Amino acid sequence: MSTLSAIRQQAVSTHRVVNLNTDGVSHAQSLIAPKPAGNSANWVLGHLLCVYNDVLGLLGAARVMERDALKPYARGSAPLEEKDALPLDSLVDGWNRACAEFDAALASIPETRLAEPVPNSPTNNPDETVGSLLVTVMFHQAYHAGQLGLLRRVAGHAGAIA
Repeated sequence: MSTLSAIRQQAVSTHRVVNLNTDGVSHAQSLIAPKPAGNSANWVLGHLLCVYNDVLGLLGAARVMERDALKPYARGSAPLEEKDALPLDSLVDGWNRACAEFDAALASIPETRLAEPVPNSPTNNPDETVGSLLVTVMFHQAYHAGQLGLLRRVAGHAGAIA
């Protein structure tokens, strides 16, 4: 299996897990944050979308949302306030569109592109390549997809993955 194929497979699994963990969660429930601290499901899903939205730009694909609309969900952003939260159904729609665009972008790039350096490393790694960044992104997305499973339970729903 090629590296690109493995990344695409991970992306498909993460897409599915996020959709399972947000299914049936209302917008109001998506704003419930764990106590004593932590982010809500709304922020986590918006953050996942924000990351893919930026990676789409790196891969030469069109972003699915304006970057400013996702600013409250960026890494290091202030805690999400209800007035700044996008509707959960808009985030789910954006997530699904971003996943489709991400897969299409990965399907269209050559494996050799993975060795190319990235213009700006989010971790300030001077040796960051497209491939190393995509592997990190996939870990990041899966990590937060798992958080959505716990946040689903915090909101009062049964677990979605048996």
